[in-house]
Amino acid sequence: MDAAPSSPAAPVPDRAVPTPEVRTRLVRLLDRDGRLSEDPVLSPYVRDVDAGQLRELYRSMALARRFDEEATNLQRQGQLVLWAPMRGQEAAQVGSARALRPADHVFPTYREHAVAIERGVEPAELLTVFRGHSAGGWRPSRHHMNVYSIVLGCQVPHAVGYAMGIDLDRRAAEAEGRETEPAAAVVYFGDGTSTQGEVHEGMVFAASYDAPVVFFVQNNQWAISVPFSTQSRVPLAERAAGYGFEGIRVDGNDVLAVLAASRYALEKARAGRGPVLVEAETYRLGAHTTADDPTKYRRREDEHHWSGLDPLIRLEAHLREAHGTGDDFFADVAADAQAFADQARALVLAMDPPAFEDFFDRPYAEPHPLVEEERAWYAAYQAGFVDSDTDSDTDSDTGTRTDDAGPGGAGGAGTAGPDRGTQAAGLTVAADPVAGVPDAHTAGTQEDLA
Repeated sequence: MDAAPSSPAAPVPDRAVPTPEVRTRLVRLLDRDGRLSEDPVLSPYVRDVDAGQLRELYRSMALARRFDEEATNLQRQGQLVLWAPMRGQEAAQVGSARALRPADHVFPTYREHAVAIERGVEPAELLTVFRGHSAGGWRPSRHHMNVYSIVLGCQVPHAVGYAMGIDLDRRAAEAEGRETEPAAAVVYFGDGTSTQGEVHEGMVFAASYDAPVVFFVQNNQWAISVPFSTQSRVPLAERAAGYGFEGIRVDGNDVLAVLAASRYALEKARAGRGPVLVEAETYRLGAHTTADDPTKYRRREDEHHWSGLDPLIRLEAHLREAHGTGDDFFADVAADAQAFADQARALVLAMDPPAFEDFFDRPYAEPHPLVEEERAWYAAYQAGFVDSDTDSDTDSDTGTRTDDAGPGGAGGAGTAGPDRGTQAAGLTVAADPVAGVPDAHTAGTQEDLA
């Protein structure tokens, strides 16, 4: 018998995506034209937000954007090693950060620049990381905000563990008849990070122990060059149901809706009613990092569409139409934002690099034999470059400089750095643009990471 003719390949079925009716609803309070709408659940959480507070939200977003632009310029000019732009995500970051209380603790990725500024991290502390002078930049205990997480997803189990600790402290205090301040942990990550195993493990533990943690996902539509449509068949907020807690899907370019959703989620977490996942749908208008070229994988039409949903343009339209905010206010904000950017540039250009030898003091709090072995190897390696026939100012036994300036230049390591004079929490500009430069020999040390 002749062999049967081969059958043509079966067509690949379309991906099974739920209809919009069964998807988690998208909450929006300000549309793209700045018109206010009502939401039965979340609108009550922003009833207190008046015109003055809306102007402050706009100011915070504008200063964060101009700071971000200047940092990108500094990297392009060789003054920073790398930069992760946040343009387009200002509403998601400022709106969520404004819902935080001082006792809440933040676990960021490497793009939460507006959140960091809102938590009082100063520009110099933040930029020293991207200049390569520090592995941390600021003291987490001072700002209730961990240093940036470069490894994708690692901050999620950290946040859940911290939240479980909050709950254990609360129970211990109740057993002793003491009162504690309600608090929660908030962990930021993107749509790409949501596919990491640490995120799944963190959510399992959070649900199992009703940990007071808010998972804040900035869905900026791209995991570097992979579109969100490839990463997930459903909105990320719907994943929360699989773990047994609530998910909220909010317009991430609507600062008012983000503020309301964040207040709602934090209230629930602080009250011991379990974790909440907030998905803020936004768009990364810039590159993933300054090492990325988004023109290789994104369409100009999509970028143009999302540019029309710009969170600053939206809030400006609302302020002008609903509250009569005039040109003078926006001109003042633009001037303040430029001064803030100029200050950031001055801070970077005034930074002195730490001596390479200083980095051997940073891996561990106590001396470690392996680190000391590497220190000795490096000293011997450096000593190999010393020309014995010339008068060198380098100690051949240690490979370090022995001049009066010390390992870091003028003033030496024993000289205290300038006072960190910028007031980032209030988003004001220091009179001296160089005030606030961290001492390069202490920034990011073990003490800073405590």
